[in-house]
Amino acid sequence: MTEPAVLHTTGDHVLSLTLNRPQALNALTPDQRDVIVRLLSEASASAEVRAVVLTGTGRGFCAGADLRATTATAEAGTAATTTAPVAGDVARTLRTGAQRLIAAVLDCEKPVIAAVNGTAAGLGAHLAWACDLVLAAESARFIEVFVRRGLVPDAGGAYLLPRLIGPQRAKELMFFGDALTAADAERMGLVNRVVPDADLEKTARAWAARLATGPTRALALTKQLVNASLDTDRATALAAEAAAQEINMTTADAQEGVRSFAERRKPVYEGH
Repeated sequence: MTEPAVLHTTGDHVLSLTLNRPQALNALTPDQRDVIVRLLSEASASAEVRAVVLTGTGRGFCAGADLRATTATAEAGTAATTTAPVAGDVARTLRTGAQRLIAAVLDCEKPVIAAVNGTAAGLGAHLAWACDLVLAAESARFIEVFVRRGLVPDAGGAYLLPRLIGPQRAKELMFFGDALTAADAERMGLVNRVVPDADLEKTARAWAARLATGPTRALALTKQLVNASLDTDRATALAAEAAAQEINMTTADAQEGVRSFAERRKPVYEGH
């Protein structure tokens, strides 16, 4: 029996998503994309899920989009098809495909951890950088592969990278397409922590466990504020902060946090 291309399990309030096409370095097919988008949407609405971990099997986290599974267009760091696309096909495919996937990660109401176990190229690199926290194995590497194929970066790369590391660094990665080691990615601020390969899964589980016992709605609102802050002016950002605090103070977890502080004990958050 063939294993699913995306493995997913939920335990201890953590949704684990594993790309499972190691023979293709986990290059993403449209079907895989759709599954991940659906599972992230369901995670947002589920009280049982309070954190998400995204990783891959084998030597690759995600080598980009799998062109062999795509008939209409080149996408996310893959070479162009031999038949010229009809005007509008490429943009439409990106909007409904790679861009929709990146948006699903950014918009997920639960914190998402990327556990990068190997090569993350093109769409795969952007998938990792869209996550809220990025752990990388020492053997991981990141590649802005688009320029090698004569393509413009897609899958939200030109949106994500300048916000993470500034325009000059982003252009350096995108203009040259050189492989970036995990250690260099950490120094640039693209990775939160680099760990030995053997410790990646354990560390991801530990981080997810901490998030899954945290104040889930406060984390969701914090994620929303931080993600929106780089696109708003100060007055808008402060107004959003005040509104988020107003909303959050109605939650049981916020009341528990304040009460536990007054009672000088560790809070117990239930996620609502």
